[in-house]
Parts: sequence; C-alpha cells; structure tokens
Amino acid sequence: MPALPTGSRRPRLGAVLLVLGVALITAGLAVLVPPLARGPATVAGGSAGASSALDRAIATAQDKLAKREHDPRTWAELGAAYVEAARAKADPTYYPKAEDALRKSMAQQPDGNGTALAGLGALANARHDFAAARDWGERAKAVLPDNAAVYGVLTDAYTQLGDTTAATAALQRMLDLKPGVSAFTRAAYEFELHGRVDDARHALDRALADAVDPGDVVFCRHLLGKLAFDNGDLDTAQRHFDAGLLAVPDAGPLLQGRATVAAARGQTDAALAGLQDVVSRQPTLDSLQEYALLLTAAGMPEPAARQYAVIEEQQHIDAASGANIDLEASLVAVDRGNVRQALELAQAEWARRQPVFVADAVAWALHLNGRDAAALPYAEHAASTGWRSAAAAYHRGMILAGLGRNAEAVTALTEALRINPHFSVVGAPAARSALANLGGAR
Repeated sequence: MPALPTGSRRPRLGAVLLVLGVALITAGLAVLVPPLARGPATVAGGSAGASSALDRAIATAQDKLAKREHDPRTWAELGAAYVEAARAKADPTYYPKAEDALRKSMAQQPDGNGTALAGLGALANARHDFAAARDWGERAKAVLPDNAAVYGVLTDAYTQLGDTTAATAALQRMLDLKPGVSAFTRAAYEFELHGRVDDARHALDRALADAVDPGDVVFCRHLLGKLAFDNGDLDTAQRHFDAGLLAVPDAGPLLQGRATVAAARGQTDAALAGLQDVVSRQPTLDSLQEYALLLTAAGMPEPAARQYAVIEEQQHIDAASGANIDLEASLVAVDRGNVRQALELAQAEWARRQPVFVADAVAWALHLNGRDAAALPYAEHAASTGWRSAAAAYHRGMILAGLGRNAEAVTALTEALRINPHFSVVGAPAARSALANLGGAR
C-alpha cells in the first residue's frame, strides 16, 4: 500500500486526515474487531482467490516446517496465517492451530520474537480476550516499535477495552507509520463512534482509493455501505454493496448488506432469500442472527428456531476454540426473549471491558428486566462519545419512557428514527409505536 514520502517527519493523524478534509478528534474508540465480529480487515466470505492464496501460504509454511522444524519465524508466519484463515473462513477451529504454532515460535525464540508476540495479540483480539491482546501488543511494541501491524493490534485491543486515549495514541502511531487501508478504516471507525459521520465517510473513501486487493475493495465497500445504511441512506448503501459485488460476486458481507437493504425497503421475500443464501454459503453469527430475527418478524417461528439452533451450535464451537462471545450471546438472548440470561452475559462482558457498545447492551438488558433506573447510567455512557447509533438512541428512549421522562423519551426515539428509520425490523416499528403511545409529548 502507498507509503508517505521518506526524508521528512511523518505527519500526525490530524495532518494525514486533513488530506481527506477531516481533522482528528481528541479521543475515541478506533475499531470493532472481527467476529466473530465486524472490524477493519474483516471480509468473511471473501474472494476465492484470497482464500486460495491463504491456503497456499499455509501449505508453504507447513512444507518448510516439515523439512526444518526449528524455524521460529515460519512458525510465527503459520500462526498468523491460521488467525487470518479463521477470519476469512469464519472458522474458529483455526484458533487452537494458530495458538499452537505461535507458542512453538515463542518456545524456539523466547526473546525478541516480535512477530510471534504480535500474532498472539491478533489471536487474542480474534478470541475477544482484549486484555491479553493489549498485553501481547505492548510486548510486541517493545520489540518492534516501528511496526504498523503491532499498533493495529493495540488499537483494536484498547478500543474494545474502552481505553479511548490509548486507542487513539495507537491509531495515531499506525497512521504515522503506514497510512493505508487498515489505518484509514480504523480512523473512520473512530470518527464514527464520535458521531462524525462525514469524516468517517471521507476516511473510508481514502481507504477505498488505496485498496488494490479485491478483499480490500470488498471490505471498504462493505464499510461504506454499512455506514450509509446505519445513517438511513439506503440508495448509497445499495450502491456500495453492488459495486463491491462486481469485484467479488460471492462476498458474504456484501450479499448480507444487500439483503438488509431489501428488508428495509419492505422486500421481505427477497431479503429472506438473500440471507438464506448467505448462511448457506458461509454462516456467521451475525448473518445467522439477522436471518433468524427477520424470520421471526415475518411470522415464521419454526424456521427461526432452526436458525437459533444453528447459532447455539456455532457458539459452542466458538467457546470450545477459546473465544469469548458473551456480548454476542447476550444480543441473541435478547432476540429470543431470554432477558435474564441476556443481562447476566452483558454484565459479565462489562466486567471485562467498558466501551460504548457494551454499555448499550447492559442498558438494554437492564431495561428488559424492568430496571430502568439502573439502566439509564449505562445508556448515558453509550451516548458519551457522540456515537450516532439509532439502536442505542431507541434503547435510551425506551428507558426514559420507563422512568416517566416522556419529553426526553420522545426526543431520543425521534432521534433514533431520524438517524435511521430502518435500523431494525423489530426496533424501528417499536420506536414508532412508542412515540404514538407517548402522544408526541415534549
């Protein structure tokens, strides 16, 4: 990817982003890590070519190690490739393989093995063990202080832990070192979580301009489409999803995005068919959950129950592979009406980390358990960075309504529908119904 000219001091993040027509916010979160999740460099269901190249890289490393087992660098490269394979193929069973390879690398070279340390950090992020990812990343930084990928690991970890100052510092350093797709997409998410949607869009446009690999193109188009959808612009979302599919026709996130747009437009049959296609190709927790929720909303409880059964199986596989999925499991429990379990899981996650999206999950679970007074501080924390989330605004509005603060509830619910009138096939109609019941009180 393009690098900044050498021979001069590299610009700070503000200077880099001024090229995009934006400026650095003073603090914030940087990225949601992959699923298991959404996050920079995540293209689940990416191109067959990318998967083939990854398979070849794994095979090449395995061949080298079969001939010479003492090779810490190749063990580290193999471990990193397994982490990537878990992401690209949505297959967490690669995680134990990655850990085994990376720890063999560390055993063979316990000192100064920055590549393996960074790989262990990336693996910990993928498993949602963000405290461990932070620790591995800091150890890697001590060995490789000028490696951009190390700061990507740290950005992701500190973001997920809710340490906005450290996340921004890591992102700044990453941009200083290598202002390419990975750094710009992280910068975009930091802007997004601070409500600076135009700035996020500019950063993603810059990332797309730098994208050459089809997987990067798909990823940038997916993020641009998701950003547009999350802010109620269905036409722009559709355009980005369709453009990405020209690059990689079977890209799962883009096919899912297109189905999401169809559902928002009331094209339920097309949306269901699209989501069925996605989960049959390469199911992820996110696509399975969206499909199950749409089936439920469409009055098809039995097919929905079958999808939730698949989700449970996938959650067991994730857990057996060492991944923490309490947040994701909490959201699924909400959809299924298991509100006590949802609260237990959300609170367990909050005990580990305190970013705004976990605060929102705790707030909503508390509300569903009839504890609005306890929920409100979490809802306020979720809004503390300026995050423009229609779902979070809806949750806050319902909590305020539960507390009898009707004028504030109307404001929050109106804001949710203003941000994105199609934010959820369940939540958006509920927000409209709540506003009608409140009589537009102000």
